[in-house]
Amino acid sequence: MDEDLEKFTRDELLAEVKKLRAGIRAHRDSTQHELCWHHPQLWGLLPEKVNPSLAVPEWPQFLRGCVRYRESLDAQQPDAPRVTTEFHESPDR
Repeated sequence: MDEDLEKFTRDELLAEVKKLRAGIRAHRDSTQHELCWHHPQLWGLLPEKVNPSLAVPEWPQFLRGCVRYRESLDAQQPDAPRVTTEFHESPDR
């Protein structure tokens, strides 16, 4: 799957690493309501272009998963600041 890397020049490899690092940093730096979003732009950094077939949980299971995720944030980041801002859809969604 990554055979294309064998043909990259040093400069092309550096450019690829920088692009991937930028994508990982953008995902890592997500905060507040952005933590809940699907991030296909991160997957788009891969050379193989696929339309992932997603299975979407029903609402009760989805909400339980959201609660578990939020509980994990409390456990992993107990000192993170808490915000009360409401979600407002941005134009790019």
